[in-house]
Amino acid sequence: MFDFARFRDPAYAKAIIKEIERLAADKIVRIVHVCGTHEDTISSNGLRAVLPNNISLIAGPGCPVCVCAAQDVDMIIELARRGHIITTFGDMVRVPSTNSSLAKERMKGADVRVVYGINEAVEIARKNPEREVIFMGAGFETTAPTFAVEILRAPPENFSILTSLKVIPPAMELLMNIEGFAVDGFITPGHVSTIIGTMAYEPLAKKYHVPCVAAGFEPLDVLEAVRMILLQIEEGRADSENEYTRVVRPEGNLAAQKVLRDAFYIDDAPWRGLGVIKGSGYYLRDAFAQHDARKRFDFPPMESVDILPGCQCHKVILGMIDPVECPLFGKRCTPDDPYGPCMVGHEGTCRIRHLNMAL
Repeated sequence: MFDFARFRDPAYAKAIIKEIERLAADKIVRIVHVCGTHEDTISSNGLRAVLPNNISLIAGPGCPVCVCAAQDVDMIIELARRGHIITTFGDMVRVPSTNSSLAKERMKGADVRVVYGINEAVEIARKNPEREVIFMGAGFETTAPTFAVEILRAPPENFSILTSLKVIPPAMELLMNIEGFAVDGFITPGHVSTIIGTMAYEPLAKKYHVPCVAAGFEPLDVLEAVRMILLQIEEGRADSENEYTRVVRPEGNLAAQKVLRDAFYIDDAPWRGLGVIKGSGYYLRDAFAQHDARKRFDFPPMESVDILPGCQCHKVILGMIDPVECPLFGKRCTPDDPYGPCMVGHEGTCRIRHLNMAL
């Protein structure tokens, strides 16, 4: 069994911080992570405060519900208004779209049910054979295999999915191509890396000469990842390394990768506020078209609005501004009354920052 004692060792933490200070003494370093859980670890433990001022930890596009395109949310709202059973995760219910949300539709009488997994949605479909049951799911490579497994198991005929499943590495590459936005290293997402492995980031690391380190979710995991990135910079290297060795493997989870290939294909996909990113979305293969809500139902023309007036979520998602720089933050936009998607999800940068303001 893995010994977590060292992750609670103050002396070990001080040693890492001292080494970070040495490695970063004459540098300005911008490190980007793309994982909401990493942002929670950083914010809730005050890690930015213990690092030297010349090191910035920047939150990138690591929240799946935050980057779910408004058109996808508008589509599921349309299906809810038709009287179908809508199933989804709790975060998605509150995501604001062009002019509504699933939460608002439920208050008007729509049958919107929160589930903890797609398997629950399939069971609801089996128990309600006379009704259409649609599962709305947003996620990255971590949750996508669970969707694939259920589709491969041949769910009931009245069940379909409307997904916003994204692929992380293309979004990281997008950040590397933003003019004037410097990235000196990536802390790659621990959960996603369990599926795709650290080898998946090697092309990015080599193409842009940017260090990448997969990290776990203890505070010292993140600090150690920072140290490893700084060491790569000092040595002139740009590799995809693994701090999270107790869970992540270079090749990832090959079984999960197979079910993903069997159920989905990868194509260009819209990210909320970021536009279309090449090769960044999972889509159901034609063999499962009967379970694809996009193909199963007809939709009217939609003029969806990703970013509502005044909202700065697109800039927060890209790491271009800090949440507190948005004029709506903590005023018009709060966790209790979110105006933008970044204040909704538990992995949303704005929500996490708001809940940890004292730190």
